[in-house]
Amino acid sequence: MRSPSSVSRSSAALAVVMLAPIVFGAAADATDATDAADAIPGNELVEVPAGTFIFGRDGGRDNEGPQAEVDLPAFRMLRTEVTNDQYGSFVIETGRGLPAYAGHPILGKGNHPVVGVSWQEADGFCRHNGLTLPSEEQYERAARGPKGGLFPWGDDGPGPQRVNRGAPNCCGGDDDDGYFWTAPVGAFPQGASVEGIVDLIGNAWEWTRDWYAPYDGPVDPEIAEKFRVLRGGSWSNSGERLSTTYRLAYDPDFRFAANGGFRCVAPAF
Repeated sequence: MRSPSSVSRSSAALAVVMLAPIVFGAAADATDATDAADAIPGNELVEVPAGTFIFGRDGGRDNEGPQAEVDLPAFRMLRTEVTNDQYGSFVIETGRGLPAYAGHPILGKGNHPVVGVSWQEADGFCRHNGLTLPSEEQYERAARGPKGGLFPWGDDGPGPQRVNRGAPNCCGGDDDDGYFWTAPVGAFPQGASVEGIVDLIGNAWEWTRDWYAPYDGPVDPEIAEKFRVLRGGSWSNSGERLSTTYRLAYDPDFRFAANGGFRCVAPAF
């Protein structure tokens, strides 16, 4: 059994999987909000219990394994991705810049996940509200439950009733699920996790706080602390990228991905 701190962040000579960007055209000071259930009004923090869970996957892409048991403390995670309205409040309170797709007729809708934000901007939002971005272990435990499902609901594939997903041929939107681009957060309740957290697969990729590195192996200086990890897939993805174990290495400074968002976590009470 491995604790979160013992899951290796060293790097073997594995390929860094990069997502072709889809482009349409200093962290803020933290506040002490971690004791509040409504740190982000309208987006409750849902508790994920402590305990062991299956982390990683054997038989997937090389960077998804090796599979292991991890013992993780309890934590709380926002029930939905951070929305444009919620990010807009942060912009007003801090004077930070608008997200890249503010004002877009679909991607900029108030109850849709905010997209077009860099890792630093997502981290700044969370810290401003007394929260943090999730670790990969926290994301994966919330998404797959303690028994290690390939999807939040189990092992059945990501059908259009459960996920806002993309076209069968990579990479672009597909409205067979009712939404060509992003969907309102919570629009797919059948895709919820064991604890009732929604949109952990599809809709928008989600920043984590971790640097990308394969779980085992020597550190490769070419990628060490160069990329952050995105999880969960998006409205423009289908197939293997829509799973609880898929890991995407991404430039933390890039803020123009129309399919990249985030959510935050807090310690348990």
